[in-house]
Amino acid sequence: MTDMITADLVDLELDLSADTKEAASRALAERMVALGRVTDLEGFLADVAAREAQMPTGLDGGIGIPHCRSAHVTEPTLAFGRSARGIDFGAPDGPADLIFLIAAPAGADDAHLTILSSLARQLMDAEFTGALRSAATAAEAAALIRGDEAVAAVDSGSAAAEQVGTAPVAEHDGVDPSHGAAEPFRIVAVTSCPTGIAHTYMAAESLENAAREAGVELTVETQGSAGFTRLDPAVVAAADAVIFAHDVPVRDKPRFDGKPTVDVGVKAGINRPAELIAEVREKAARGETTAPATGPTPVEGAGDDGDGYGTKLRKWMMSGVSYMVPFVAAGGLLIALGFAIGGWKIDKAPSVAEHFVWTDHTSWAALLFQIGGLAFAFLVPVLAGYIAYGMADRPGLVPGFVGGSVAVTIDAGFLGGLAAGLIAGAVVMGIQRVRIPAVLRGIMPVVVIPLISSAVVGFLMFLVVGKPIASLQSALTDWLEGLSGANAIILGVILGLMMCFDLGGPLNKVAYAFAVGGLAHPTDGSLKVMAAAMAAGMVPPLAMALATTVRGRLFTRTERENGKAAWFLGASFITEGAIPFAAADPLRVIPASMAGGAVTGALSMAFGCTLRAPHGGVFVVPLIGSPLLYLVAIAAGVCVSTLVVVLLKSARKPTPSGAAEGDAAAATPAEDERVPATA
Repeated sequence: MTDMITADLVDLELDLSADTKEAASRALAERMVALGRVTDLEGFLADVAAREAQMPTGLDGGIGIPHCRSAHVTEPTLAFGRSARGIDFGAPDGPADLIFLIAAPAGADDAHLTILSSLARQLMDAEFTGALRSAATAAEAAALIRGDEAVAAVDSGSAAAEQVGTAPVAEHDGVDPSHGAAEPFRIVAVTSCPTGIAHTYMAAESLENAAREAGVELTVETQGSAGFTRLDPAVVAAADAVIFAHDVPVRDKPRFDGKPTVDVGVKAGINRPAELIAEVREKAARGETTAPATGPTPVEGAGDDGDGYGTKLRKWMMSGVSYMVPFVAAGGLLIALGFAIGGWKIDKAPSVAEHFVWTDHTSWAALLFQIGGLAFAFLVPVLAGYIAYGMADRPGLVPGFVGGSVAVTIDAGFLGGLAAGLIAGAVVMGIQRVRIPAVLRGIMPVVVIPLISSAVVGFLMFLVVGKPIASLQSALTDWLEGLSGANAIILGVILGLMMCFDLGGPLNKVAYAFAVGGLAHPTDGSLKVMAAAMAAGMVPPLAMALATTVRGRLFTRTERENGKAAWFLGASFITEGAIPFAAADPLRVIPASMAGGAVTGALSMAFGCTLRAPHGGVFVVPLIGSPLLYLVAIAAGVCVSTLVVVLLKSARKPTPSGAAEGDAAAATPAEDERVPATA
């Protein structure tokens, strides 16, 4: 920390020049400007104010820690001010007399941020804050903050511990849990805040201190800017309870499912840790547990270190598809409604911004169509942008969107979006590997990376790979348009098999993405593909619902209950509604689902059914070409799947008496379990 704070960055008489938090931040920031640590005072103070607006930075004990990441900061810097009168930073117990202004560049490296997190932990130490209050000179205060006498100790061990949490708290007291009369109560905690610089680590330190006093074994995962390393799965599994103290979403939250949990803001972790520990222990005593959390976002689950390249590639692609689908659903349904209300010539209507008649249904149809068209225009750029996001996080967004827009411009379509996203992510990852001088790190994420990566991706898409991909996209479109007879039926079978193989998994998503991609340039052939994909995807849950109705004795009580919900899920085109059945009996349910899906896909193509809406199930049947034949195709597939699953289940060896009626917990995996290997 020797280069982060000097005596020139310390003001022991801050109250002489400031009596508000804005004035205090300005006075300390001016010292940073004088040393060349901040390039734009007003821009930096705007960033500080924006962070303060998210959550006041005053803490109990007379501490104020205004802080932010900013493109106007050249290197990580800390300024300290002391006020005899105190300045209000929004702490519950009153004004702050110790004010720390923390300035981090937008691209600060982990080493500097780890040091800042170490300081945040020190602020929970009454001895440390007491020494600052009694410091006689600016040089003495700066030396205390730098920890000049303890640098070696910090470098040798504490920084690593602070990055991922801490060793079990009971061991800090010299107590070995393995030798006690009783096992200690074990808690795992996750702390995080919007900037990940201060509150994240202060909450961790506060919880650890309270746990020591309570005789509890506690391990913290700090999801901050100084690093994010997941807790050991064995530690999570052995924990008796969980505390979340966070102001941003907890990453990989499903790890903690099924345990007593207290979920609060990060400030509660700082200000009342003992209460949180007592509360979670009471929940554990009562046997309260959390419901399953939703899965990680595509980015949180993309590209883990242990994954092979093929797995990473699939996750990156699914990241883009997952973010693309809502745009496609909204745009596609609005377009379909526009056609349904205004007829097939509604696409020729003039702009509603120039001509709109309130009493004319055609104007309303044109409005829906044109809004849908704008939403749908984002399909390829969003796909490309979020593939790059899955690969390189936020720096990948700009070149990804630029590359996707180029793909639209040169008519490279869906395939061009896939290529643009992968190229953008790879370019950004390559730039991030280059060692950059400290003075440039602050402008890397907002200037250098977007500038270079967008130029490279644009060049490659316009002049190198774009035109060949556009030719391939054109050939694919022509092929779909020319499909008829046996070729169309074969494609329908393939789509049906893919949609029903892993019930919402990667293969299902590939087939769905292929169908949706065709809607970017709608032709008769691409609309038939979309219809076949949705029809086949509705079959598995509807078939399981029907099977549990006609032959309920072949299914457990839990499966029969799931069957009731599967009616609605299947009708809504939510293929995942069949997962609980496949999890319990994959060798019978999956082949049966695939058989019915293949029949439905083939019949839909043979009947020439078309669909402009990318989602909606039976609720968009009025928007489907040949709707009655479409329902016939779905009904035929459902009957085939039902027949096959009933025959396969009837042919299995008899289970012990009463097993089918027994406790679902003994007969069926947990409802949130997924199909092994195939799903």
